Amino acid sequence: MIVTAAAIAALNTGFKNNFNEGLTGIKPVWDKVATLVPSSRSSNTYGWLGAWPGLREWIGDRVVKSLSESSYQITNKDYESTVGVPRNAIEDDEFGIYGPMMASMAQVAAEHPDTLVFGLLKNGFTTPCYDGQNFFDDEHPVGDTKVSNMQAGVGEGWYLLDTRRPLKPLIFQQRKKPEFVAMTALTDEVVFTAKEFRYGVDTRCNAGFGFWQLAFGSRAELTAENYEAAFEAMTSQRNEEGGVLNVRPTIIVVGPGNRARAKKLFDTMLVGGGDTNTLYKDVEIVEAPWVG
Repeated sequence: MIVTAAAIAALNTGFKNNFNEGLTGIKPVWDKVATLVPSSRSSNTYGWLGAWPGLREWIGDRVVKSLSESSYQITNKDYESTVGVPRNAIEDDEFGIYGPMMASMAQVAAEHPDTLVFGLLKNGFTTPCYDGQNFFDDEHPVGDTKVSNMQAGVGEGWYLLDTRRPLKPLIFQQRKKPEFVAMTALTDEVVFTAKEFRYGVDTRCNAGFGFWQLAFGSRAELTAENYEAAFEAMTSQRNEEGGVLNVRPTIIVVGPGNRARAKKLFDTMLVGGGDTNTLYKDVEIVEAPWVG
């Protein structure tokens, strides 16, 4: 191929099509556990996380909950991936082998929210949320009491989540969707000095925690007994005024190490030679290798 501006423009169109096909070829799972929050600045502050939504009988003046003490900020981060295509490969009509590379780069970008969201979930035992405690902690302050949303242990973590509410337990904050970019002008310095055309993807986003009350993390063995204890801890929660929060786990997130146990507990109708499994379909299993 004779390398001209028109030829490069046509090549860029083809590579962008490969990229777009790669984006649509991935079905992410982060949206099962996280709420998408668009962002228009470098960071978003979620001051309202300190006030669990609820109603009270209106007697006298309204009671206004102060949000300033529970400020929680998620700062967007820049992410990129770049590949170089030698000019010689284009001149020798070998550019076809780079189409799958563009599609693979797009697939990595499409999976990036999964990496962020489930990576954050796994690190919830050591990462603070809006109340200053770690997201999974045994000393969350609720009024004059301390509340736990965790089980200690040394095994691979598993996580119960209530995802029925508009704000799910995790937040995926998106400032800029993955964008295909190219440095291919014949006058670009890298093209002139290194005989290389560069293609990449960049995005701006981050993940953060929502309400810890909607999540329970465990590193104990995934057994019926430990699940029931975690279930009871979630469903028995009350707010500062003593009202029931009506939290109920709908999803269990597991990694490869707990997949078989989860399927035995929640996807098997009969156990013990024909007895009914009372936990059958009690929660939906979400397999996420990022928490392994």
